[in-house]
Amino acid sequence: MIVNWPERIWCNSIARRFVQAREVKTFQAMRPLPSGLKWLEIGCGNGAGAVFTARAFAAASVAAFDLDPAMISLAKKRLPENLRGVVSYMLADAQHIPAASASLDAAVNFGIIHHLEDWDAGIREVARVLKPGGAFYFEEIYPPLYANALMRRIVAHPTHNRFHGPEFKNSLAGAGLALSPGYRESRFGIIGVAVKH
Repeated sequence: MIVNWPERIWCNSIARRFVQAREVKTFQAMRPLPSGLKWLEIGCGNGAGAVFTARAFAAASVAAFDLDPAMISLAKKRLPENLRGVVSYMLADAQHIPAASASLDAAVNFGIIHHLEDWDAGIREVARVLKPGGAFYFEEIYPPLYANALMRRIVAHPTHNRFHGPEFKNSLAGAGLALSPGYRESRFGIIGVAVKH
């Protein structure tokens, strides 16, 4: 699902970039990884998350994608010169990731899974493309944050098949992704790392 204009404003704001930069530091603290690995970002928006990830983890590559052509165009324009050849952007759907099975070392999700019509398929796809031992870094939100009386009138999200904490964690486990200790969760969302068996 392509985000609507209020979400696009948030995604392109300085505040969102600040939050993503902090989340990447949190990811590093939760599960450090060696440099030179192959990464994926689902739902990359304007590309800031891929840039933060590439720099923080010294990635060999970050393949980032989004459903929105306007966001991909913006991401390509904003890509720093020194990361060309490391970060790449493309149009794609997280429910059908265009990558070979067991081909990537790590994946990152800055709050995209809850936008998917079939969010469970998105999690299975992330698990499919990760190598054994690969890490899935995620920040995800739950319906009390985006589907309350005010927000559901402002932002666009699927209205069925929503998940809360238990469903999200069960889906990770069902896809062969073990949630690492140290994750942070509230009734509004979760941030953590899951590792493929």
